[in-house]
Amino acid sequence: MRVLLFGATGMVGQGVLREGLLDRDVTEVMCVGRRPSGQTHPKLRELVVPDPGQLASVEAELSGFDACFFCLGVSSVGMSEADYRRVTYDLTLGAARTLARLDPQMTFVYVTGAGTDSSERGPSMWARVKGATENALMRLPFKAAYMFRPGMIQPMHGVRSKTALYRWAYVIAKPLFGLVRHWAPDRVTTSEQVGRAMLVAAKRGAPRPLVEMADINALR
Repeated sequence: MRVLLFGATGMVGQGVLREGLLDRDVTEVMCVGRRPSGQTHPKLRELVVPDPGQLASVEAELSGFDACFFCLGVSSVGMSEADYRRVTYDLTLGAARTLARLDPQMTFVYVTGAGTDSSERGPSMWARVKGATENALMRLPFKAAYMFRPGMIQPMHGVRSKTALYRWAYVIAKPLFGLVRHWAPDRVTTSEQVGRAMLVAAKRGAPRPLVEMADINALR
């Protein structure tokens, strides 16, 4: 299986990259982004582009892939809805429309978040924009499209958030992960499990297009 990975330097992307490189069924991982992942591996290729939402100049490099894991994302804190929509909806759909045209037999897996608003009308700005993005992706002519909605993610195997505030939050929350896993197992997952679950969805499918936390933890 050949896979594309957008957002390999983010926390979820790092976990997906690790699991993809370890997976015997994966023969190639091509990371697409503004900067290299910083890793080297015989199965890893890098495609550095100035704008991951505009792929016309590199289309020749993007054909023949079986799956795309789209893990790009930014925090909505301090952003207007218009700006957040540009870097969430517009960028994602720009890339996805190109890939759907080039590889309609591809499985597309998009990372959103717990609480995403499918109605696109709720009070939370980020949830509305993510919901609109999910809905648009599921209308594209991919073989399959899955919207992963993780909540609390415990970083594993050296995976780190790019955001300093989040890194501190994970350090502070580390003692709580075990308690949450014991009392509310479907409220927490790990970067390792998210990566593995995304690979399982690409290979064998998932129970439903909207993949919630319980589904993520069950995909093995």
